[in-house]
Amino acid sequence: MSSYVIGDIQGCHSELCRLLDMIGFSPKHDRLWCVGDLVNRGPASANVLRELMALGSSAQSVLGNHDFHLLVAAAGFQKLGRRDHLDDILSAKDREAMLDWLRHRPLAIRFDHYLLVHAGVIPSWSADDVVRYAHEVETVLRSNDRDTVLLFLQHLYGNTPERWDARLRGQDRLRAIVNICARLRFCTEDGTMNFSEKGSRDHPPPDMRPWFAFESRHTRNVTVLCGHWSMLGLSLMPGVLALDSGCLWGGTLTAVRLEDRQVFQVPSEQRLFCS
Repeated sequence: MSSYVIGDIQGCHSELCRLLDMIGFSPKHDRLWCVGDLVNRGPASANVLRELMALGSSAQSVLGNHDFHLLVAAAGFQKLGRRDHLDDILSAKDREAMLDWLRHRPLAIRFDHYLLVHAGVIPSWSADDVVRYAHEVETVLRSNDRDTVLLFLQHLYGNTPERWDARLRGQDRLRAIVNICARLRFCTEDGTMNFSEKGSRDHPPPDMRPWFAFESRHTRNVTVLCGHWSMLGLSLMPGVLALDSGCLWGGTLTAVRLEDRQVFQVPSEQRLFCS
């Protein structure tokens, strides 16, 4: 049995299938861990979801910012932009099955000595904190009360609060948790975040660093598996495996076998978008 973690797919279904063929993935014997951003901008988001749904419990994924974007748009709270490619899901006969499956994905997963999250973790959060806070969001998103889910999605977008505070309540608290797990790149040691800078780790905003660059980071006792940062590229660091290698915009789709850290990559079939 082998365990593979795979980077941001973002609707690149053909590349996903080629990568699964390359690693010889067996649903009966192997496990697949996806870092989120399963959908959007690539040409075949619906087929990506169907592929992963068909794998059942052998494939697990956390939610990324583009996955949340789909849920918000499907609820009617955001219009699709010119770069969004989500119509194949929104107009599909099995639309509700795909949306419901996505709504029940976790925001973070801890297994063995790994922590799976789409974007990052502020320095003050431990792995246990991440899972506990993520569960607050998951409980609301999976609620059987439609109004509860809609209220959450309606108020999800926004860059505030800019700093985590355990005393936050309501929609501000939920939004902050999602922003940390699904959008974080740069922050300060006290948890103040910047969501506008998407470039190189070597050019952070003033007084900020990449989230993983703090020696005081409380997740140093686990290996964080993440994606989200295409400008960072594939980065296998001590305690962090960052796997967004930019398949969407002409790079590669990457999988890493966790048992031996062997890297598997397939090239993008076409340059779809710039980062």
